[in-house]
Amino acid sequence: MLSVMLQGFTMGLAYVAPIGMQNLFVINAAVSQPRTRALITALFVTLFDMSLTLACFFGVGAVMDAVPWLGPLMQLVGGGLVIAIGIVLIVPRRKKDAEPAKKDAAGNAARARMNQPGLRGVFVAALLVTWCNPQAFIDGTMMLGAFRATFGGADGLAFVAGACMASLVWFPGMALIVSALGSRFNDRILRVINVVCGLVVIAYGLRLIAAFFGWV
Repeated sequence: MLSVMLQGFTMGLAYVAPIGMQNLFVINAAVSQPRTRALITALFVTLFDMSLTLACFFGVGAVMDAVPWLGPLMQLVGGGLVIAIGIVLIVPRRKKDAEPAKKDAAGNAARARMNQPGLRGVFVAALLVTWCNPQAFIDGTMMLGAFRATFGGADGLAFVAGACMASLVWFPGMALIVSALGSRFNDRILRVINVVCGLVVIAYGLRLIAAFFGWV
């Protein structure tokens, strides 16, 4: 059980750590807002990210319970897509794609809310960058759905608990670290995070495909 939870935790870290809309939102708060407000922002993002994780895992799980043949298919297709996601994380982005979140409507709305005083604006902004992010739904559904096909029952609960713990550790931890480092938290550090996470994601994708063929 503990080993399954650890797998969920490492997979969760590899899923949330790559720099996307949520992380850019938390980083922006950490470098431009007081530490307390940055931490509150990170906790709100954590709350919504955990709710999205549960929705993807159990939502896809319910569909697979109703359609038995969908589970093995999710293992194979999901494993391939997970590997593709890992490759995308490792391959450097072109300059014109370096800041995709700034072009995203949900991101723009989130930044507008962030400029409003009080916790309500922060709460709504965190909701927007998580639940109004189509890529988060696609990646979360495919990745977590594939693992839902591998882990069922108590193991499934342990896995998704580990994935939720990763969000709880990552976002507040990053807010505190970036707030402490300030300008020293640069693009090179973000690049290293993406590469490491990409390698971990690829390894998990290969494991899913191996499980489909009965190799593990």
